[in-house]
Amino acid sequence: MPLTRFVHAVRSSLWLVPLLCVLAGVLVVLCTLWLDRRSGYTLVPLSVTGTPSDAQTTLSVFATAMASLTSLVLTVTLVVVQLAMGQFSPRIVGALLSDRFSQLAIGLFGATFVVAVLTLREIRGSDTGTVPGVSMLLSHLLMAASLVTLVLFVHHSGQTMRASGLIDLVGDRTRDLITSSSSASPGPATGPDADGNVVPAREPGNIVRVDRAGLVAAARRADCVLELVPVVGDFVPGGAPLFRVHPGPGQAQDVAGPVSLLRAEDIARLVLVGPERVHAEDPSYGLRKLVDIAERSIAQPFDDPTTTLQSLHRLHDLLRQLAVRPLPPGEHRDPDGVVRLVERTLSWEGYVRLAFDEIRLAGTTSPQVTRRLCAALHDLKGVAPPDRQAPLDRQLRLLTAAVHRAYDDEEDVTAALTPDAEGIGSGADVTTAVRLGTSAGVRLGARVPG
Repeated sequence: MPLTRFVHAVRSSLWLVPLLCVLAGVLVVLCTLWLDRRSGYTLVPLSVTGTPSDAQTTLSVFATAMASLTSLVLTVTLVVVQLAMGQFSPRIVGALLSDRFSQLAIGLFGATFVVAVLTLREIRGSDTGTVPGVSMLLSHLLMAASLVTLVLFVHHSGQTMRASGLIDLVGDRTRDLITSSSSASPGPATGPDADGNVVPAREPGNIVRVDRAGLVAAARRADCVLELVPVVGDFVPGGAPLFRVHPGPGQAQDVAGPVSLLRAEDIARLVLVGPERVHAEDPSYGLRKLVDIAERSIAQPFDDPTTTLQSLHRLHDLLRQLAVRPLPPGEHRDPDGVVRLVERTLSWEGYVRLAFDEIRLAGTTSPQVTRRLCAALHDLKGVAPPDRQAPLDRQLRLLTAAVHRAYDDEEDVTAALTPDAEGIGSGADVTTAVRLGTSAGVRLGARVPG
């Protein structure tokens, strides 16, 4: 039991590992100082360490820098803890405080400070005198390691402060606990995926990149068709189906043939899995981020519809680019024209719903949001081909119904459904009409019915 308590203290306390690192630094520098005294301070010449005055200046800078870096690391750690408590959960604090990399960084900076101070005390003289050369080299080595660790720590802290970083921190530790608590290997798959024609995911994570050319080549060699089960960007649990293998034209009667010619590890390796979604091959993730910003901006306590409008500007622009372009195909063929890889891709209706559904539901009571949505939808209807009009009509219909439910006064309803590229600022009902050629009676800027 005492050993168990000690192990628990090591894993859960922030101070123990740094303290052990500092003590290790003290022991190491005492050994190097003893070695320097034993050799008469001649193991390392002054041409390498510099004069005693130079060495004193260098070590003073090292000690000051390490004190500042240690304070910085402790401050960043506390900031991460506060952000995690306020935005996510106070129960995640224990995982953050027991983060091993942060503990080692604090310990390394503390050990470097102690080594620099103890070495500084051993220097004698100014221009001529004695310099503990081995201890000086140790100080330089620890300082270089501290600089590298500082850069890695900043990167590590930035990753940890992300929502996905905190979720992965807890998820990975719990997964390791589940794995280590059971000595038995997982049982065989059951159900429809147990037929042997499934390639499982090797590790959990989001689909970041797919080597489609490599998959097509592998499927051609095995004369089969690979079906990518998740959509690019989806999260895949470890061991979940990643691919389904279907017989190719030459193996229509041989169900087991495709699998026998494929190695699951080689196929799974052609799909890059990461801790979170990225923009590499997932344009819908960009829309997802903009929608999150827009929806969060109009939620309490922020109540910032202007930021929502800025997100809608970019969503409008992105959908305008997609409206006139063919979407990526879901079938990939080999040089002979045979389909070897199939995958699900987001349709035009999917992009429209991703961009507007949540904002429409959350921003119905904000006239700025509804007017900007109307402006975007009317503009998109002007450029989208006929087969892409239905999703836009659906959004307009649902937006109109939601505004009628939100407002009792018909004038408010009419104002909320007036297209306005600036929310309230450039609509036909709030700007002056521009007249061109009074004799011809041409007038621009007049309000358009409906």
